[in-house]
Amino acid sequence: MYKILCLNAKGGCGKTTLATNLSTWYADEGRRVALVDHDPQKSSLDWLLARQDYEGVPAIEGLDGTRNERPARSTDIEIGDAPARTGGPELTALLRRADALLVPVLPSPIDMRAVARFLEELIDSGRVSRGQTRIALVENRVRENTRIFHVLEDFLARYEVPVLTHLRESQNYIKAAETGLGLFELAPSAVARDVELWDPIIEWLERG
Repeated sequence: MYKILCLNAKGGCGKTTLATNLSTWYADEGRRVALVDHDPQKSSLDWLLARQDYEGVPAIEGLDGTRNERPARSTDIEIGDAPARTGGPELTALLRRADALLVPVLPSPIDMRAVARFLEELIDSGRVSRGQTRIALVENRVRENTRIFHVLEDFLARYEVPVLTHLRESQNYIKAAETGLGLFELAPSAVARDVELWDPIIEWLERG
């Protein structure tokens, strides 16, 4: 079982967006996927409830990580949606069940300052420092060709952590969140530009 964890100690940065859309990509590829929601707000599980309204979409198992629910052994991909303010022993426990970490970062000074402290904790953690868990960054809700986007890129370049791609601030993600579908399941003509930006994420994960 390949275990992916979407996390950042800062709330509202896009962990659920990454987790839910990745779940649909793998499910659409025929993998057996478990989406584990570790956040008490249960945003990922609420998204799965909305998904039940559609026939013919691939099944995704939803699990409550706050109750320590675990996927079946036959699961191919486990995708975790971590809560905000994760650190210390709670972070250590989550890292034990992760092969790959995706850290979304928003283009704002507040988020950049917060992720700087969080990255230091991650890089110093045992599993990451020993190379047991890989880590990569994703620039999220970006408006291309804005000054703050370039500030974010320059800031993240200071770290020896790969920045995989940037995801646009797009209404397509709002539609996906509302409907329980993934970006990859919406009308191809409407999402082509956004889908292309996910290619580096998928490629990095598949190399693991």
